[in-house]
Amino acid sequence: MEKFLHFCLAFITKTCYFPRCWIPWGQDLKELAPDTLWQTVLGDLQLQVPRPTYDTWLRETRGITLSGNSLTVSVPSPFAAEWLERRMFQLIQRTIRKVTRQALGVTFQVGKAISLRSSVEGPITSQKPRGASLNKRYTFNSFVVGASNRLAYDAAMAVTESPEQSYSPLFIYAGVGMGKTHLLHAVAHASITRGLNLLFVTSEQFTNEFIAALRNHGTEDFRSRYRGVDVLLIDDIDFIGGKVQTQESFFHTFNSLHNSGSKIILTSDRPPRSLDLLGDRLRSRLEWGLMANIKPPDLETRKMILRAKATLLEVILPEEVVHLVSTKIYRNIRELEGVLNGIVSNSRASGVPITPSLASQTLQDIVPPPSHSSRDYQQVLEAVAAHYGMPVNSLTGTLRTREVSRARQVSMYILREEFHFALKSIASTLGRSNHTTVIHGVSKIKSQLDTDSSLQQDVSGILGSLGLQLPLSA
Repeated sequence: MEKFLHFCLAFITKTCYFPRCWIPWGQDLKELAPDTLWQTVLGDLQLQVPRPTYDTWLRETRGITLSGNSLTVSVPSPFAAEWLERRMFQLIQRTIRKVTRQALGVTFQVGKAISLRSSVEGPITSQKPRGASLNKRYTFNSFVVGASNRLAYDAAMAVTESPEQSYSPLFIYAGVGMGKTHLLHAVAHASITRGLNLLFVTSEQFTNEFIAALRNHGTEDFRSRYRGVDVLLIDDIDFIGGKVQTQESFFHTFNSLHNSGSKIILTSDRPPRSLDLLGDRLRSRLEWGLMANIKPPDLETRKMILRAKATLLEVILPEEVVHLVSTKIYRNIRELEGVLNGIVSNSRASGVPITPSLASQTLQDIVPPPSHSSRDYQQVLEAVAAHYGMPVNSLTGTLRTREVSRARQVSMYILREEFHFALKSIASTLGRSNHTTVIHGVSKIKSQLDTDSSLQQDVSGILGSLGLQLPLSA
């Protein structure tokens, strides 16, 4: 019985959150350190809000002063202060009242963020990362979490916080500028803080090192370097496609790490099944764990990202500008950042404030209207045909099998929604006599994209091969 009780206690402790401390009944709050009180509140808030919300907005806050009936909390940025005041103020006040049984006001003050984990656990020894140099700005705290990237974020967090419960491999796929590399850097930073032995490289580096090892008879050193780690992070794994010897080396590296319980995180612009130049054995291995797709951010997330980027640039964006840019730019985060940098640069160069008019002009300069060419048509049709494993003339011919019809409708969708070609022009290119066929095909794909995961992967893979991304509806 005693062993059973110990087991239950251990299970509850590992799987549940508890407040870091508690306030005894009747305790005079003046006797408490401000951060002790705030840590108690945070412990309760952990039980009330989603994990990503807590990690993004609350984890790095501290109580700094307790004066009269007001608690001042330090936050890492003006954006964090604004977000907490707008979105969580009532919840925080209710929680303070619940914990202290008193009505306390709370104010947020921008100050140097201090890691709560370090203050609780004491100093942690770390080691320099091996492989790619890390971007100090790419951390979990600076990653804006939304519906489009929450699965990838949670899975990446689990690798460092609950490695025994995390998936391996974790395969994160998305297009350019969507945050894949940001998450890899975040995992690396967190892993180093926890004293884990990690290696972070691009697949091009892996390939180059493997070739050098073969030439210099250093394969043993190469194996030791890659197989003696707790965490292996490889960016853009699709680069090894078609490189048979490199794939074979990575296949054995993968097996060795997986068997030893090490964690493997990989990124790519497409899911494994769309990486045609990978061998079947390796593709199967990459699908063993969790595949997390980062989709283009929805409208609300795009607004949050813009505000966060503006905070880093120390500028204030009017809400009208935030809305304007967020509705015009939807493909990826990098594009959002580029437009914001252009707006800020134009504002500073001209000495005028940031206004919707200035933002509109910048958008016209940076994002020109789409151009049309026969080459675009041909590239789209070739990409669709290659994805579905059929000749291009199947798309433009009269064959109406289920597979060909679906591929043809996907072609219509991409030509219309991504390249903005005229309906009649699309119909003519695909050998259709009436543009109403194109309208029907585009509408059918659009209606199915929200619910058909297989179709989502098809369209995402094709767009990825074209250097584009599958947008979410605003």
